[in-house]
Amino acid sequence: MRGLVAMLVMMLVAGRSVAANAPLRAPRPATADAERTAGTAIPGVLAAGATLEVLATGLRGTEGALALPDGSVVFCEFNANRLVRIDLSGRFTTYLWDFNRPIGLGYDTKGRLIAAESRVPRLEVLTPRRMTLVDSFRGQPLVRPNDLIVDRRGGIYFTDPIPDSRIQFRAPPAGRKPLLFYISPAGALMEATDAVAEPNGVELSPNGRILYAVDGRYIMAFDVRPDGTLIHPRKFVDVRGDGLAMDDAGRLYVATVRGVEVVSPAGVPLGVIHTPTRVQSMAFGGRGRRMLYAVGGGNVYRIALLARGVRGREK
Repeated sequence: MRGLVAMLVMMLVAGRSVAANAPLRAPRPATADAERTAGTAIPGVLAAGATLEVLATGLRGTEGALALPDGSVVFCEFNANRLVRIDLSGRFTTYLWDFNRPIGLGYDTKGRLIAAESRVPRLEVLTPRRMTLVDSFRGQPLVRPNDLIVDRRGGIYFTDPIPDSRIQFRAPPAGRKPLLFYISPAGALMEATDAVAEPNGVELSPNGRILYAVDGRYIMAFDVRPDGTLIHPRKFVDVRGDGLAMDDAGRLYVATVRGVEVVSPAGVPLGVIHTPTRVQSMAFGGRGRRMLYAVGGGNVYRIALLARGVRGREK
């Protein structure tokens, strides 16, 4: 697994650095609704009668779920400006804190934890040393970086939408379109495509040859060239989504208002993992990467699946 040793070291350092400074306010526990049936069975994905665990409610915004090598999961509690870790037993602790409203997370091949941040729009390296990775393009500031995915070579795709003015922290530069960017392994920032009108979540197929991007009411697919550029844009499936996740068989998981919608590699909807509230982001964690963690609206859910996350990848 790429960057495994570096990531394990950072996990230990991060845990020590915040333990004394930012104790985590205990999530409001779920009571009578702690478990519920997650919906109809989905072959290869969801067993009949599978139950959804409600791990927490009432957090201050939940986004950007990401797996760690030991099977634990971190996510952004963005309105509290911190990252929260869930261990294998379901215990919550503060992982890192004091941020710039992080929304999306990823690890690169150098073992650096990177966040898409929206209050002062930028991509920032959080560990092992805090630094701004990018905050502008062709002399214009970024608008509101939302989600990111790292490819096998260490290149980074990220979305920079132009959201509703009610949730903007910075007005978009004159003439700026919503964009999907790519940072090459050498560090060059380029426009990957402007063909996504309402960019949000991004994901790569297990072999890295197809990139998926949420575009408002549906999901786009692109072929990835060896240099990281994108070609052959096409509509993949009609699902209005938020964050995306991928399993080892190439099925796409889409965060929606209904829960998690599962789509085949051919773009055929397979079924829904129902949640009580909207989902915004997901990650495969747990032993064997067979637990799906879903977060959104201040809530955290977990469910055991038949499928597993992509081997050697955190998202």
